[in-house]
Order: sequence, then structure tokens, then C-alpha cells
Amino acid sequence: MKPQAKPQASPVLIRLEDVRKRYDMGDVVVHAMAGVSLEIDRGDFVAIMGSSGSGKSTMMNILGCLAQPTSGRYFLAGREVSRLNANALAMLRNETIGFVFQSFNLLPRTSALENVELPLLYGGVGGRERRRRAKAALEKVGLGDRIHHGPNEMSGGQQQRVAIARALVSRPSLLLADEPTGNLDSRTTQEVLALLAELSSTGITIVMVTHEDEVAACARRIIVMRDGQIESDRRQPAAEVAP
Repeated sequence: MKPQAKPQASPVLIRLEDVRKRYDMGDVVVHAMAGVSLEIDRGDFVAIMGSSGSGKSTMMNILGCLAQPTSGRYFLAGREVSRLNANALAMLRNETIGFVFQSFNLLPRTSALENVELPLLYGGVGGRERRRRAKAALEKVGLGDRIHHGPNEMSGGQQQRVAIARALVSRPSLLLADEPTGNLDSRTTQEVLALLAELSSTGITIVMVTHEDEVAACARRIIVMRDGQIESDRRQPAAEVAP
């Protein structure tokens, strides 16, 4: 008898089904998401664009389990997370999702190594393993020779690389980047985008919010939000993806 093949993991990491998010602000009701359905595959690199108030930040918060939809369903790696309680959401974020922000959010009097260790410290990982994994994450982003330097001894691009290493150290399936190049010059922006593209090629799913066309051009898929809905969703031919 032939051994049964193991079931293959679904290629879909993220699935939104008619997700809506409403904010009641006194007499005014704001429909930040107005019925969004979406699938994102594992290892994809997606840029989300849109003007202020379009719903892109709300979508990012829901994808990051920082906010729950008013209605609809959100599945992450096949698990419905749209109705999990706060403790379950916190655990899911720590195990599955890495965050990179426009402001690097590094502790100023703490070394790069110690900054990167923080998620593992909160996760209860022992000191020796924390240091080993933090060092490996910094080496992965090209900062193996800067592990003992503080943020004030680094350029903006290096600080953002530390922030990316911190997001990676928990080995997430999903990396959410909110305007990750907003505080960087053009050359450093290209370096950080190249790093994100490289990480995507290793199987990490990247979802990035940006308002810059040049930044979005580095993604393989561009989603444009307007009035809480998806206005357009296009996949770029490989030849058009900026290096």
C-alpha cells in the first residue's frame, strides 16, 4: 500500500470575505471598509494605495489583527481570526505577523541586537536562543557588523533594516509594512525595497501601504482603495516590476 500524501498547504495566506468596518462618530457614521473581498497568496508582494480616507490604513489594521471587522470574515493561513478575543489576537500577531512602520520605533538607548530581541523576550524565548536568532535576523538584512551599535550610530536606512530584522525574528508568515520608506532618501528607499522583494522571494508574504507610485512599482501586485472599496487590483508583469 502506498503511503498517503500529506495534504498540501493552501497557497492562499489571506482571505477577506465581504469585510466591512464602520466607525460611529457621534451623528456621523464612517464606512472605512465597505465590503472588501480579497485573496493574497503566500510569498506575494502587494502594495496597497489610496488617498487619505480611502480605507487602506483600516485594511492594514484588520490584516494585522489590530482591529476587527464590523462584519464579514477574515481568514489568515486558513484560520478565521475575525472573531478571536484580544488574547488570541495578541498571540497570533506575535507568532504570525511582523510589522514595519514609517517611524522606526527603535529603543534609543538599546543596541540593534537588543532591539531585535524584544519580540522574542515577550514571547518567553530564552536568552541564548534570543541572541542567536536576533543576530541571524540582523545578518539577513546586512547588519551583522552593526549588532552592538545603537540607533543614534546608524543611518535612517540602517535603522529601518533593524526594524525589519525585528519584524522577521519571530519568523512570521506575513510582513506588514506601513509607509516603510517614508523617512528615507531615494537611494536608501531602493535598498529597503530590494530587501523586501528579496524577503518575498523566500516565501514571506509582504503587504505594504504606500502613497508613492515609485514605491508601489516594486511590488508584484498593486491594489488601489477608494471610499472603503477596492477600486483596482492589478498584477504587474515581471518586466514592469522595478528592481
